[in-house]
Amino acid sequence: MQKNKFTLFVIPVIIVISFLVVQALCDLALPDYTSRIINNGIQQGGINSSVPKVLTEDIYNAIVRISHEDIHIMASYDYIIKDNLSNNDYKSFVKDYPILEKENIYILKDLDKEGIKIVENSITKPLIIAMMAKESNEDLINALNFKLNSNDNFLNTLMALDNDSFNKIVNTISANLDNLDDSMLEQYGYLSVKSLYSIVGIDMNNYQISYILDVGIDMLLIAGLGMVVAILTGYFISKLAARVSYFLRDKVVNKIMAFSSAEFNKFGASSLITRSTNDIEQIKMFAIMLLRIVAFAPIIGIGAFIKVNDNPLNWLIAVALIIIVILISLLFSFAMPKFKSLQKLIDKMNLVSREIITGMPVIRTFNTEQHEEERFDKANNNLTKTNLFINRLMGVMMPSMMLVMNIISILIVWFGAKQIDLGNLQVGTLLAFITYTMQIIMAFLMISMVSVMLPRAMVSIKRIKEVIKTDISIKDNKKVLKFNDKEKGIVEFKNVSFKYPDAEEAMLKNINFVAKPGTVTAFIGSTGSGKSTLINLIPRFFDVTEGEVKVSGVNIKDVSLKELRNKIGYVPQKGMLFSGTIKSNLELGTDELSQKEMENVAKISQSLDFIKDKEKGFLSDISQGGANVSGGQKQRLSIARAIAKKPDIYIFDDSFSALDFKTDAALRKALRKEAKNATILIVAQRINTIMNADNIIVLNEGEIVGFGTHKELLKNCKIYKEIALSQIREEEL
Repeated sequence: MQKNKFTLFVIPVIIVISFLVVQALCDLALPDYTSRIINNGIQQGGINSSVPKVLTEDIYNAIVRISHEDIHIMASYDYIIKDNLSNNDYKSFVKDYPILEKENIYILKDLDKEGIKIVENSITKPLIIAMMAKESNEDLINALNFKLNSNDNFLNTLMALDNDSFNKIVNTISANLDNLDDSMLEQYGYLSVKSLYSIVGIDMNNYQISYILDVGIDMLLIAGLGMVVAILTGYFISKLAARVSYFLRDKVVNKIMAFSSAEFNKFGASSLITRSTNDIEQIKMFAIMLLRIVAFAPIIGIGAFIKVNDNPLNWLIAVALIIIVILISLLFSFAMPKFKSLQKLIDKMNLVSREIITGMPVIRTFNTEQHEEERFDKANNNLTKTNLFINRLMGVMMPSMMLVMNIISILIVWFGAKQIDLGNLQVGTLLAFITYTMQIIMAFLMISMVSVMLPRAMVSIKRIKEVIKTDISIKDNKKVLKFNDKEKGIVEFKNVSFKYPDAEEAMLKNINFVAKPGTVTAFIGSTGSGKSTLINLIPRFFDVTEGEVKVSGVNIKDVSLKELRNKIGYVPQKGMLFSGTIKSNLELGTDELSQKEMENVAKISQSLDFIKDKEKGFLSDISQGGANVSGGQKQRLSIARAIAKKPDIYIFDDSFSALDFKTDAALRKALRKEAKNATILIVAQRINTIMNADNIIVLNEGEIVGFGTHKELLKNCKIYKEIALSQIREEEL
């Protein structure tokens, strides 16, 4: 079982979380790509590093001298001499770097990311200084009080200086660069590379378009991967949630099937229906939200926060989260109590609906439609008002959150524009920051939404747990005994007393009798005398409070419930049929019946005639609860179902009340012949039904006040005689 649970739940959860991590990484990568397209692709012409791929000889020499012959720079470039290249290599290099036609160049070696980073730290400032000198930057020249002839190049002039003069000028420019922050220095580096590439002869328009297309394609691939993973995640989450609901329904229904009447009465049918359907559906929806959001939101939220950790606008995220926490706390304080009462209101609604539907004939007979409508309206209005209140709160919540998010977006743009103006931020970085901020807020909001669902889900979980954890009062002992075949079919009550749970007085008191195979034992008494309660003790619908009930020589508490009930053919007061066919109802307690066997049990139960009158015979449809057959037909089919089981003990709980006297007599005669070796117990209100019984037990207020045959009881039992005279004329007795 543990292995099955691991396979059914743990492995899919691991798969879902793995997919969610991949999806989160894809979502977190997209704003970076947007930033790169805007910053590097549009603003920087496709330049994404201040380490140039190619250097002219004069720029390389200047950089080496400015950096004091930095070993990292010198080791990272190969010197390409045009005259030493093969024809094919020459054409390839010239195509990429047209300046090779005029002069030799330096090409960047294949370096890993760490190597590029080391070179970038060394080359950025020297490259900026060299390119400013190469382009004869007027501001720089004026600041250094240099005078150039129109044909002079400041870089050539600079390189011609002695070391002291050269270092003095370089140190002056470097000091000015040190006043810039890292982002501005990085931008100057990118611009220097762009200018250098133009000198080399690279088509910067094509270079820019190529960069944007490369990044755009990568972005589309990541977005596509995220979409596929999101679909797979949704599939696995739905499948897992369906498994959870299936598992819970299976556990709940199996538990309910094991309930005794005491447990049924404790919960009530309407509550058990709600728990098996609505409550489990709430848990299923919460499981979906839990996996989809609670597992995903922290990943995306933490990841987004890491991405914007060094941004100067981080304080705006803190402001947004504080506002959202205050807003959600206020909403929760109003919503929580309503969520807790919602499931009870659904129970009440189901109870009223069920009573109205099942009791419709009585309602119409007594003209109480208006009263029932008012009762339904009251339950419906209470549920509707609670749902409306919750939905209005949720309706306020989402626009409020969107308002907060939009206000935060405006503030980010406002303060971000100032940072851009100061050169501390780029446009693409600002847009990426907005996206990451929204991801952080949405992650927090999604977790809050799950928190909103949590109270209702917890109520549902508690209600399901109550059913599953309910201690069953009637169950098998750890060690069960076998029936004694020598006493097969014998039913014995020894000093039996029974009191309903929470009742003040015992329903049955000191009951003693023995019913043997081949005999009919009948029970009669006034309403509430305990007849049905007594026979319900035999199949252990209730357990005796005192004494013991024996079947086939063994206390029924010491045998298996399944084996005990296999010995009993039980027909309740109210004939209960299940949706299906006549055949499926007859086969309910036994293996498949042959046509001959079905005809035999139908004949004994006096059902054969009306079954044959139906077009499909035994394959005729039976609607839910047997609503498409009459009360008498329903009772006869219920009796036929019990006969088909061929039990050792027959129990008829006032099962002949809907039959006319002729059918009643014919059925009992045929039954006695069929079940001549079985023990027959009959509860009845009609004297005609039991007057031929071998033993009649008269009950009054839970006690046996008469025992014997019909004739004996007429002489010896006043209560029996009064019941008989109330139904039959004295001369007919």
